[in-house]
Amino acid sequence: MTPAMNSAPDVSAKVAEQAVHWLLEMQQGPLDTRRQKAWEQWLNAHNEHRRAWEHIQRVNQRLRSVPSPLAHAALNAPKSAARRRALKMLLVLGAGSALTWSLRERQLLPPLMADFRSPVGERRRLTLDDGSQLQLNSGSAVDVRFDAQRRLIHLLEGELLLTAARDPRPLQVLTAHGLLESRNARFNVREYPDHTQVAVFEGQVDIRSRHGPALLLATSRQLSLGINGAGPATALDANSGAWTEGMLVAAHMRLADFLDELGRYRRGQLHCDEAVANLLISGTYPLDDSERILDLLEVSLPVKVRRFTRYWISVEARA
Repeated sequence: MTPAMNSAPDVSAKVAEQAVHWLLEMQQGPLDTRRQKAWEQWLNAHNEHRRAWEHIQRVNQRLRSVPSPLAHAALNAPKSAARRRALKMLLVLGAGSALTWSLRERQLLPPLMADFRSPVGERRRLTLDDGSQLQLNSGSAVDVRFDAQRRLIHLLEGELLLTAARDPRPLQVLTAHGLLESRNARFNVREYPDHTQVAVFEGQVDIRSRHGPALLLATSRQLSLGINGAGPATALDANSGAWTEGMLVAAHMRLADFLDELGRYRRGQLHCDEAVANLLISGTYPLDDSERILDLLEVSLPVKVRRFTRYWISVEARA
């Protein structure tokens, strides 16, 4: 059995992506002064960044000694999305677990091998075999399993909006935090690292958490489903489902939260300086033109958008 690569403290997928970005930048040649400063700023911004950077360098150095298809992809793929994904997977695989390398690889490969995926920056609309309409948000993946007893959609990562077709079989959505079931509802499901957000637009959804009693979520209500059960149901927020229309809706949203949302739809890192993180923003913005949204920030808020590279952008206080 192949031993695990160096274990390391947990590194989030987002930070892993950032570390991979900087590694690929440096592999293309020496950084100029501006990019060098941006890298140093990122590295020193948080201890997790430094852990990720140290670990991705170790991973990159040891790829050739690992008898793994994923390692082979990272070594031999061109400088493209395929190589980026492979390196990111290697970084996450090597973090925070005592399991063997081969087992960890099998655990993280399912999203890459999903029945349906939508890459970062793209949204996808599908018609399933029963006539149900499935929409996948940016960076999402699902497996679909229909049989004589039930219709099951497993959300592996990201976000979906499902409009159920009428069918005698129950339609279920499985997430990391529970099972959702309906026969004719229209509802949105978004998976976060520590909870799942469910929003119902039409019909009702039966929610069964891993812990806690089952409950029914009605039209125009939403809730969070976590490891300790479901939170209270509340009214739909302004941004619920707006992504299906290609829009990002902000209603007195913190700038830091707004940039986190916008960052889901583009590759690279959108950094928000703490000095402007709590500025409030409102409006409706087209997701397919994130550069235009960044330009509008400088018009509507006292901020400056600094572009160190195409994939590293920092929003800071205007001088």
